[in-house]
Amino acid sequence: MNSWEPEAHHLSVTRTARYYTLGRPGPSVQTCWFVLHGYGQLAGSFLEAFRPLADASRLFVAPEGLSRFYLEGFSGPVGASWMTREDRAAEIADYVAYLDALHARLQAQLPDAALHVLGFSQGAATACRWLALGRARARRLILWAGDVPEDLPTEAARRLPTPELVFGTRDRLIDATRRQQLVARLERLDLHPVVHLFDGGHRLHEPLLRELLSARPS
Repeated sequence: MNSWEPEAHHLSVTRTARYYTLGRPGPSVQTCWFVLHGYGQLAGSFLEAFRPLADASRLFVAPEGLSRFYLEGFSGPVGASWMTREDRAAEIADYVAYLDALHARLQAQLPDAALHVLGFSQGAATACRWLALGRARARRLILWAGDVPEDLPTEAARRLPTPELVFGTRDRLIDATRRQQLVARLERLDLHPVVHLFDGGHRLHEPLLRELLSARPS
C-alpha cells in the first residue's frame, strides 16, 4: 500500500488587487473612509451607495476582495469574497497585507486625513481583522450587519476603536436574540459598542448611513 500523503505548501506571489475611490485626494480631505463590501458583492457597485455622501471633505475607498466567482453557475454576474474557511489563515494574512499596503499608499497623499472604516456583513469581519492585526489605526469603526469575529484574539480585539454596530430589525441573518448575544460578548471584551437600528433587512439604509457618516467622532 502506498503510504505517501499530499503535503500542503504556500508560496507568496504578487497579484493585482482592484479598488475604487469616490472623491479626490487633496488638502480639503478630512476623512478617508475605507468601505468594505460583503460576500458576493463588487467594490464598484457597493460604492454607489456612498455617492450621495461624496464631497470635498471625504475620500471614499472601496477595496475589492481578492477572490472573485460567478454568482450563478459558470457565467453571468460576478461577485467577490474576502475569504472562505479553506486555508483561512493565509487568506486573512493576504487581505490584511493588501489593506495595509493600500492604506499606506493613500496615507502618503493624505497625511492629515483621519481613517474611518465601515464594513458590511462579511466586510465587517474583514475590517475588524485588518484593524486588529494590521498596521492601520482608525478613529471610527462601523460594523453594518456584522460584528467582531469570535476567533479574533482578545488582546487584538481590544486594539479596535469603539465599534458602532448597525442592524436592520428585519435582518433574517441577525435577529434580536443574536444582536443581544453580540453586544454582550463585546461588552465582556470592554469594547462597549454603540448600537443603531433601522427598519429593514440585510442591506445598507441610506438615511441612517447619511446620519452616521455625517456625525463627528466623539
